[in-house]
Amino acid sequence: MKNEIYLRRKGKLIIEPAVENNENLQYAATIMKNIEGLGYSFSKDLIDLLKGKTKDELQAFYLETFPLLKKSVGAHVPYNLMYPNFPQQVMDMCESELYINAVIHYWSGGTLFPAYGKAERLPLFEDNKVTFIDVGNEEDFNKIFTNLMSSKTSISQTDKEDLIWFIKNNVGYGKYMPKEIPLKENAALIGKLILEESPLPSVNDVSLYFKTATDVLRLITSMSDGDISLASNTKFRSFKRKERRILLGLLENCGNMEEDMFRYKNKWIRVGERLHPSEFKAYPKTQEAFHKLRNNVKIETYGGQLAESVQINDFKTALVLLSKRPGEFARKLDHILRITDNANSVINTFKNVAAEVSTPVLLQVKEHFNQRNDNASDMRVFFPKGNVAKAYAVENTLPPIDEKHCKAVVKICENALIENYKQKDFLGNVYLSDEFKNYMVPFSQRSASKALKTIVRGSKLPIDDSTKTIRSFIWWKNGTHRTDIDLSAVMYDENWQYLEHVSYTNLKSNIYTACHSGDIVDAPNGASEFIDIDITSILKYGGRYVVINILSYTQQPYCDLPECFMGWMSREEPLSGEIYEPKTVQNKIDITADTKICIPMILDFVDKKIIWADMALKNNPNWYNNVEGNNKSIAITCKAITNLKKPNLYDLIHLHIKARGILCDNKDTADIIFDVADGITPFDTEVFMGEYI
Repeated sequence: MKNEIYLRRKGKLIIEPAVENNENLQYAATIMKNIEGLGYSFSKDLIDLLKGKTKDELQAFYLETFPLLKKSVGAHVPYNLMYPNFPQQVMDMCESELYINAVIHYWSGGTLFPAYGKAERLPLFEDNKVTFIDVGNEEDFNKIFTNLMSSKTSISQTDKEDLIWFIKNNVGYGKYMPKEIPLKENAALIGKLILEESPLPSVNDVSLYFKTATDVLRLITSMSDGDISLASNTKFRSFKRKERRILLGLLENCGNMEEDMFRYKNKWIRVGERLHPSEFKAYPKTQEAFHKLRNNVKIETYGGQLAESVQINDFKTALVLLSKRPGEFARKLDHILRITDNANSVINTFKNVAAEVSTPVLLQVKEHFNQRNDNASDMRVFFPKGNVAKAYAVENTLPPIDEKHCKAVVKICENALIENYKQKDFLGNVYLSDEFKNYMVPFSQRSASKALKTIVRGSKLPIDDSTKTIRSFIWWKNGTHRTDIDLSAVMYDENWQYLEHVSYTNLKSNIYTACHSGDIVDAPNGASEFIDIDITSILKYGGRYVVINILSYTQQPYCDLPECFMGWMSREEPLSGEIYEPKTVQNKIDITADTKICIPMILDFVDKKIIWADMALKNNPNWYNNVEGNNKSIAITCKAITNLKKPNLYDLIHLHIKARGILCDNKDTADIIFDVADGITPFDTEVFMGEYI
């Protein structure tokens, strides 16, 4: 499991040196040759280690590593298509034959397929880039988990699973824990693990990480296997008496307990039914707080005082209150500047407390005010907190704020960030690739999908100049009953006006060179579908965007399926090689969200970029769960994604260089490299979350 995690996250393996001085270069080379078909190869250091191994050790290495690499690109399953000579076969067939084949397949409940022999295909002509696997070490491996625990932003489900494995399988995990766990969701997860792994758990084991009642509520939610973001309801479990003492002890030591509990009043009332605080005399403050909640006793709250002062235009009092909570001040800054008649006072007050605002909030406020009066943005986009990635877009009707005030806020945030980053170690010479401007800062990864390359929502990956066709694919297997998952592609112009689509209802385009491999409606042993999109034809006939959709026609959420994943390939010669060629796979993503409509990516053929969306839609189609039923919501969601104004990695690292480094334009003289394929890459999300945000 260690090497599985290390290989997936860093492309590295931990290999013990050979005990004897063997010379099995031939066997090591044979293994390397086999993995090249998957798009991988070995670094010189790894070859040097492997060639010293015995034949038995090399065999064991191969049997462990090869399946991991196959799964990483989706090569661990068979790809059986309805039309085995896709794409040319589909493009050449008449509409009536395609229709009759589909009807027979549907009438048979997915058991009958048209009988076509597989023709001989040309060999793969394309020269694809190879990913090199390198040698790692224990220190580098363990640093992954220190960074995850140090993250100032939410981590993904995959990150959580890796972190759980690390703590459960590493007796000495304590020495890798940071002094502080900034993100309260992480503290809840880790606190639960500490209490589970400790032979004699006590309040002292976790009290360092839980300072507020909401912190404790997250811990209780985590112990109940609920949503620690608190965005959805949790069925709280019954707790042992020892656990109840620990949780009540943590609560008793929290400041502003009553006000904090009032924010999640209904959750706390249900928690009280599990903790039974009245049974313990040692926690009088906690007993009193639960008493007030249950009996609707009025509690004076900070939010109420602030709302009242704003309502009566008492901004002097409002600024005093906001200064006590700088993070709240930063989040409400736009609203206050819109309604006050003394913007200078607001800005000066914020300047005095900006240093106390967390760096993630400062980065987002800086970017917000930097783009605040941008007329190009005709909508505002919101991502509700939770485990499913959904976006809501509304018309941007905010009145403008004086540009000089916007610039002042940007400068205040930038200065505060630089002063904060100056406290960290000197970086030395730093090489920073311009490509980092296309990758977003990983602020919220809780709903991110597990992928071969971890990508932050809104990031833009380049489409190579040699790529003529984007081939997307999906593979799934039935859940408890027949499961029909549909792969679709929708074409739009530059204004997001619908042009055409390719899906089970339209296997080939009448305008573009684009086609579908055939709709399969049952997957007891697994099924796959492919779509080819020719870039030149899209541009030639007025298209710009192509949105890839995955829809559960039979209405099962993806989380209920034993396996479901998608990916895409860049193909220069789509008629050469096999339909599925693992070495041409650019990325492979597991589809596991509790949703029935997924938008993994948007293709922008004008800018030659793949925009990573990783979004879900609300399951409310006009009729069937297909492209026709969801077209309007697809367009709105994707337009919102393409107009996102979020901080990028280039600006983040540039702030660090201003604070504690020297920018250089030569990798050879750099102490630290930030590049897409070298040094620290945009896909090393835990590094940015733990060390640079």
